[in-house]
Amino acid sequence: MRTRLLPLLIVLMAGVLLALGFPLAVSIAAAQQQRVVVDRIDDTVRFAALAQFVTKGPSVTDERRSTLQEQLDRYYDTYGIRAGVFEREMDSMARAPQTWTLPGEGEGHEAFEEALTGRRSQDPPQVWPWQRGERLVVASPVVRDGDVVAVVFTDSPTGQLRSRVLRGWLLIAAGESAAMLLAVGAAFRLTGWVLRPVRVLDAATHDIATGRMNSRVAAAGGPPELRRLARSFNEMADNVEEVLEQQRAFVADASHQLRNPLAALLLRIELLALELPEGNEEIASVRTEGKRLAQVLDDLLDLALAEHAAADLQLTDIGELAAERVAAWRPLAEGKGVLLGGDTAPVTAWVDPVALSSALDAVIDNALKFTPRGESVAVDVASNGAASTIVVTDGGPGLTDEELSRIGDRFWRSGRHQNVKGSGLGLSIARALLTAGGGSIDYAHHEPHGLSVTVRVPRTPPGG
Repeated sequence: MRTRLLPLLIVLMAGVLLALGFPLAVSIAAAQQQRVVVDRIDDTVRFAALAQFVTKGPSVTDERRSTLQEQLDRYYDTYGIRAGVFEREMDSMARAPQTWTLPGEGEGHEAFEEALTGRRSQDPPQVWPWQRGERLVVASPVVRDGDVVAVVFTDSPTGQLRSRVLRGWLLIAAGESAAMLLAVGAAFRLTGWVLRPVRVLDAATHDIATGRMNSRVAAAGGPPELRRLARSFNEMADNVEEVLEQQRAFVADASHQLRNPLAALLLRIELLALELPEGNEEIASVRTEGKRLAQVLDDLLDLALAEHAAADLQLTDIGELAAERVAAWRPLAEGKGVLLGGDTAPVTAWVDPVALSSALDAVIDNALKFTPRGESVAVDVASNGAASTIVVTDGGPGLTDEELSRIGDRFWRSGRHQNVKGSGLGLSIARALLTAGGGSIDYAHHEPHGLSVTVRVPRTPPGG
């Protein structure tokens, strides 16, 4: 979510800075040029005042003309700005340098024609830093007795102007870059502040979904709305945990309380059987159903305890543990004519040894139930990245895709296997035991036939 929110904020801030920066850059360029234009106008006014009383004609004895020429030469030598006074016919009254002539067309010619009408140059075209060789022309009229008798014309290089504009733009760019970095940092802090409660809430939700019902959210940071959401989430989690606790307690109490009446009932059935002829089918059926009910009650109690008990995680050699369970079940497998074996190489993981042993017993028992004589059941242990796995494969009839999606549900059994002894709770107990320790159990088809059950447990300690 942060990767989607940050670009949006950064783009918006960049747009705001650009919207402010471009007008400011244009304003700086216009201000710098206006400053130069005002200076040139002042210069042309001064030269116009000197040229106002210069006698018309090429006389070299005119003192005022000599003074004007001297001022123009000094001006050109000092500033490198070409300047001259030109009569209406574009004849030169005085100029510097002497080889300079008025342009016959373009902006300079238009400025000269405008000055002949009695108006000074006010708004020359804007000069930009990338316009190398561009020059700035300013023209002012020389008025004598109310008539324009000549024009003072200046042609300035724009190198310094463009340099000042470029420096101003660089300062703007530096300022906007610093502002952008500050804005990005603020965006990181802002998104972190807003999204931190969301990440904590997501982690707590995942913990509760995987069975760690005591996970809660600390409603201490973030916007008020998210703090209120965290408090509501904690209240919901408390209520859910309380309901589940009541359900587990009810199942455990009911299973425990029903065992004694059921045991008494089975004893009376045995006493009644003594009065009936040996081999009576009805009494045999009652015995079978009674034993099945007793097994269901035992499994319900085991399931309630498995969901309630906390895992005691230890660094354990699950290969050795799996080998022990295989050895324990091998006599039953041999009695059924099933080959039980596999690769139980040394592999470590963080598990509750008792819980994992019970889960493996449920999985191996289920595999032996459905594996016919002459087939095999394999228990293979391996490490796979951050997890260690125990894979139990059997040679039974397997399950369809629809049945595979339901396996592990409480009391669920395939319609094809109703005649096989069991309560439908064994794999549910295994899943509850594994989930309490951060593990999981998955089911898949085994080729060419049968079922593959993968028990996955973490190789790192809790919080590691």
